[in-house]
Amino acid sequence: MSHLWEEKCVISPSLICLDMCNLESQARSLTEHGIRALHVDILDGYFSPSMPLGLDTVRQLRRKTDLEFDCHVMAKEPDFFVDELLDIGVQQLIFHAETAKHPDGMLNRIHAKGVRAGVALKPGTPLSVLDYILEKCDTVLLMLINPGYAFVKAESQVSYGARKIRELREMIEKRGLNTKIEIDGRISPDNIRAYGKGDVDIFVTGSTCIKTDDMENSLKNLAALRAEIAG
Repeated sequence: MSHLWEEKCVISPSLICLDMCNLESQARSLTEHGIRALHVDILDGYFSPSMPLGLDTVRQLRRKTDLEFDCHVMAKEPDFFVDELLDIGVQQLIFHAETAKHPDGMLNRIHAKGVRAGVALKPGTPLSVLDYILEKCDTVLLMLINPGYAFVKAESQVSYGARKIRELREMIEKRGLNTKIEIDGRISPDNIRAYGKGDVDIFVTGSTCIKTDDMENSLKNLAALRAEIAG
């Protein structure tokens, strides 16, 4: 298992926010600038109204990069997508607690393949759903905007995001766990500064942090910010 997931302030750029016509070169650029994880969103068009990325694209890209694939399944019926991603060969696989019929069993299934497993929560989903599965989660992903609505300019980060992050950190520490917290949804440099020193472990960065028409400077700025925080 890679040591990446034990590092502070891991940056995991969102694949769907990159230039979809030049994914191989963009993945190479991420690696050249010290990025080691790639956030791969898989959507079914039902759980979320958008469906920008197919499994075949992920499978082809897997053969062309050594980036760790940090996968987030946003699907009404996640089982098929989980099986396909395990076959492709990913390093972390997160599914939504709201759609998994047997979340405990799904975590077991992913772990059996030697892959990090975790659960994602929509903004309005309470942390109480984690009560009996938190010990099995390598990562919990908290969405700070509603999934699939990033294109809606009025959809801003929820006002209770900081409280939810803080309460989840308290749950993890109280139980003596090593579960990581990941956040997703219009993540900004200010979010990384605010939470990167101990509250949040993994940041999914999209168009708020990375400009596809100025990738080099965007990635240089992210690297400098991470160095400032992680030391």
